[in-house]
Amino acid sequence: MRTGEITYWQDGEVWLGFLDEYPDYFTQGSTFEELKENLLDVRKELTGGAIPCVRRHAEIELA
Repeated sequence: MRTGEITYWQDGEVWLGFLDEYPDYFTQGSTFEELKENLLDVRKELTGGAIPCVRRHAEIELA
């Protein structure tokens, strides 16, 4: 199983977050579990070609 990092927070009763690899694509859920499921759905759409011109985040080594 592959893992990835997410950034998330709770605003009132709503959980919000994004995949760190794709910081431009937010989603939400009424529970933390629902947020995680929605993040997996977003990843499928982003990596499956359903969304054009996807912007990504990555790290590089600087000399």
